[in-house]
Amino acid sequence: MNSQIKSCELDQQLNSYNYELDSSLIAHTPEKIRHKSRLMIVDDLCFKKNFHTNKLTEDFIDELSDGDLIVVNDTKVMKARLHVQIESGSTIELLVLEQIKPDKWLCLAKPARKLNINTIITLTSKDGKKTKLEIVGIDKDTGGRLVRFPNINSLVLMNDFLDKYGEIPLPPYIKKIEKLSFHENHYQTNYAKNPGAVAAPTAGLHLSKIMLTALKKKGVKILPITLHVGYGTFKPLNQEDLTSLKLHKEYANVDQKVIEEIQLVKKQGKKVIAIGTTTVRALESCFCPILKDLVPINKNVELVIKPGFKFRVVDGLLTNFHLPKSSLLLLVSAIIGRERLLYLYKEAIREKFRFFSYGDAMFIKPEAFLKSAKTKL
Repeated sequence: MNSQIKSCELDQQLNSYNYELDSSLIAHTPEKIRHKSRLMIVDDLCFKKNFHTNKLTEDFIDELSDGDLIVVNDTKVMKARLHVQIESGSTIELLVLEQIKPDKWLCLAKPARKLNINTIITLTSKDGKKTKLEIVGIDKDTGGRLVRFPNINSLVLMNDFLDKYGEIPLPPYIKKIEKLSFHENHYQTNYAKNPGAVAAPTAGLHLSKIMLTALKKKGVKILPITLHVGYGTFKPLNQEDLTSLKLHKEYANVDQKVIEEIQLVKKQGKKVIAIGTTTVRALESCFCPILKDLVPINKNVELVIKPGFKFRVVDGLLTNFHLPKSSLLLLVSAIIGRERLLYLYKEAIREKFRFFSYGDAMFIKPEAFLKSAKTKL
């Protein structure tokens, strides 16, 4: 009993989600063929057995059955990184995060100290066209700047604007050993449709068009939801006590068709498989505690998923290997337990799996979910 109490206490401490990773295992480019990345399959609840490290992502197809449902995140990564000049001639980097008011957008700035309120900055397009932007506020929570983009009052317009002026915002741990044009194609899922993300839903990067076709041919249903992945998704946490953890907001849209299909699949005894942690966050945010049922959503979600969370929708998860001390690591720990997750990561490191956005994948089968983590609708 004491060991169980101790484990629960450790589950709520950030340092319990740390691990050592040799930098050589950080992937800077994806596999040439998406479905040829390596795949760890987690079979069941047994702690030190029943997982496989000799699979490829294409073997994921064999784990699914006719009538199962795959849910993917169809968000599209915008070219959200901008390089602007101030009057002194210095260059500042901006990362466009989200719309605050019709023409005001929250941006992270580096270095931010040079951007005071009323500062005018100049942006130059690839064809030499210049446009002026204005700093109109400072966000206390992020330290970011509120920037006025004249006449840019929707995600669609911002996406068009960024196509002319911006570049793909690769995570800082990816060394740019390839041209940015390479990443514009590869740091995007094959089903990306709705612009709004500043980071890719990376589990979906493994799904090639060949795989998607094969899954459909097998009778597996594939439906999209949208969650615009924000900067905070991959940001390491800095709050040691996780008991009152609050996380960043992300816009999510899950329509009625997806809800009805999930309910039908559950009724038929089939499985709902999420492609990526962002899909998990969106789907589990659909549960309405008042109605005790799933409802469509079209809003910002703030759901925190960490050990102790009860999953009502998701039965299985395809995911990447995540950063230490990240909210994504907490989410996966909620599914299979922190100690087992860290053990599997240790095995992945020993087997030289590739980590993070362009890295290899892990498939957590329904049988591997902790019994205490599942509850019926």
